Amino acid sequence: MATPPLGRDAGFNPTVFYGAIGLIVALLAFAFINLAEAETVFGAIQQYASTNFGWLLVATVNVMLVTCGFIAVTRLGNVRLGGAEAVPEFTYAAWFAMLFSAGMGIGLLFYGVAEPVLHFANPPLSQYSTPNPVREMAVAGNAQHAMGLTFLHWGLHAWGIYAMIGLALAYVAFNSGRTLSIGAFLHEFWPKCPRLIVDVVDILAIVATVCGVATSLGFGASQINAGLTFLFGAGDTMVAKGIIIAVVTGMATLSVAFGLEKGIKVLSEGNMALALLLVTFVFVMGPTVFLLNSFIQNLGYYVQRFVYLATWTESYTGGKWQLDWTIFYYAWWISWSPFVGIFIARISYGRTVREFIAGTLLVPTLFTFVWMTIFGDSAIFIELFGKGGLQEAVSTSMPDALFAFLGHYPLTSVMSGLAIVIVATFFVTSADSGALVVAMIASGGDHEAGLIPRVTWAISMGVLAAGLLYAGGLGALQTAAIVTGLPFALVLLVMAWGTIRMLAKDPQILPDKARRLPG
Repeated sequence: MATPPLGRDAGFNPTVFYGAIGLIVALLAFAFINLAEAETVFGAIQQYASTNFGWLLVATVNVMLVTCGFIAVTRLGNVRLGGAEAVPEFTYAAWFAMLFSAGMGIGLLFYGVAEPVLHFANPPLSQYSTPNPVREMAVAGNAQHAMGLTFLHWGLHAWGIYAMIGLALAYVAFNSGRTLSIGAFLHEFWPKCPRLIVDVVDILAIVATVCGVATSLGFGASQINAGLTFLFGAGDTMVAKGIIIAVVTGMATLSVAFGLEKGIKVLSEGNMALALLLVTFVFVMGPTVFLLNSFIQNLGYYVQRFVYLATWTESYTGGKWQLDWTIFYYAWWISWSPFVGIFIARISYGRTVREFIAGTLLVPTLFTFVWMTIFGDSAIFIELFGKGGLQEAVSTSMPDALFAFLGHYPLTSVMSGLAIVIVATFFVTSADSGALVVAMIASGGDHEAGLIPRVTWAISMGVLAAGLLYAGGLGALQTAAIVTGLPFALVLLVMAWGTIRMLAKDPQILPDKARRLPG
């Protein structure tokens, strides 16, 4: 096991630190002083960006995926992160658990039941969901299309974003001796890049991470509270949610204080084991044969319609479904990409580029498809052939969807309790990973960052989440985080281009003669 070397530019960056703090405080003040106006302003910005630049987001995520595929199948994939003699820092099991927990583990619990059911009940207008004269065929088509859209939102395109930014950052940090930050990548690829641009990008990365993690903590508290109400009648109260946030923040603080090896890694492996237990229970106790058939069919539908789904922009139907779903997801993934990308890069020292892309792109995507099929198709099965009622439950309250679903299974109380624990631990892994990443960026890209910065950021995000939940400003802050997705889309395109150029010049793949030539 080898520890990645510290980048040569590591060190406290007051411009980035105080700039990020100032911008976060300004956003908070805006939200607290006039919440209604804040939500209106942020919402208008998001609506304008989504409506006029949705095509850019669709194009960007496709470019990220194609770039990853190109790098993986060419000689560029032979480059090893950290140099030819570098040894991976973590085992495959630990690596997969950490990247998945940080990437989107909690989202699968929140949306695993809700999204397929909502798409099934309200499909977008398209050639694959237009009602068929035969009702049975129409219903089956909507169910199939619902799973295809869910695969689109949570599959290769989402992980392609993370893989691309993670690879770019890992390469400049471990092979070029820079620090783990987007600013360091820009400085390496474009040495004459104005320092102001470098610092602004890092500031936006911190703000997007803090806003994203804080809102996730708030929404996670709502889902945990829904589960406790389902089991014990706890009630939907601010006191209960505040206590939940305090407990989750405390666990995240302890985890990030113990560090990557003893804290985040151990917790990630633990919650992945619990998640596997829950998904196995639903698979075995649910319509098992139906799920096996559905997985094959869902995968086939996704592959067959891949180009159509990936490039569909709702241009000829004039609808707004895509703005609320696909464009929203793409902007959300991109806004989270600095956080997830830096974290994935940090844990990937010693992997080859091909191994990195396969591990961060294919393995999580396959697991996501299995998860979404088991939960999503089980929910659709209940609607098609069972007692039904999930559409109404999901429409009423998305946080309640998972527990309403588990109400159709035996051992409801036990499995609901397990689900609450999994939701909590997934949120802890997101919070501790986010705190580590923010501390790294604010410390000039220090791969470890100090104990005090890590703990400070973990506590700050918990306090921020509790305060905004109390004030009702989580939606405004979430929108602010998503708005950062548009400028970061342009940064991602630069990073994709720059990564290919730098990999092509790496000494590990140059001919021996070229290696010996001076300059």
